[in-house]
Amino acid sequence: MGDLQTEKPLKKIAEAFKELEATIKSQTQEVEVAPFSHACSLVSPLFGCLGIAFKFAEMDYVAKVHDLAEASKSIDTLQSVLDKDIERNSVRKGGSHSRNLLRVKRGLDMVRVLFEQIMVTEGNSLKGPASKAYAQVFAPHHGWAIRKAVAAGMYALPTKAQLLKKLNEDESSAIIQMQSYVAASAPVIMYVDKLFLSRELGIDW
Repeated sequence: MGDLQTEKPLKKIAEAFKELEATIKSQTQEVEVAPFSHACSLVSPLFGCLGIAFKFAEMDYVAKVHDLAEASKSIDTLQSVLDKDIERNSVRKGGSHSRNLLRVKRGLDMVRVLFEQIMVTEGNSLKGPASKAYAQVFAPHHGWAIRKAVAAGMYALPTKAQLLKKLNEDESSAIIQMQSYVAASAPVIMYVDKLFLSRELGIDW
């Protein structure tokens, strides 16, 4: 985490997702697992910066991104990830690459909604933006105990200023990178959803 002081993680995240977006928009290439998992790994520090409320999300997200990175050594594309699990009848099994891909996609979506909310919310508190992002993306899939723990953790969130300092950004530069991520990640998230839906696997499990 020490390298956050000198690097600009938001810029790296935005650039990585712009590249994925370009691949999707080209419609001639399938999204490969390796660049996808690399882009997702750049998002991991964001969860760490949000403190205890998102500790469970950070641990879960990091583990599942790692699994996809390992899978990329033997599986080329995201489509193949699903098709191989369908062949093995293991799509919904705990620890399957498909299940992990769906969970990672939710992490990307949570960050997208969080950034959107930060950009439209006045003041220095992250409680509103983080609560809305959690409620929209994660809460429907979590049991009562986890939702309660997250709600308690929301009181320990950093302020917006503290978050930007951790990310080595000022407000104006952060907004540019957040807008860039929001715009680029939306088609990536939709692409993953379509992979599941086109195979009639659903996305709400």
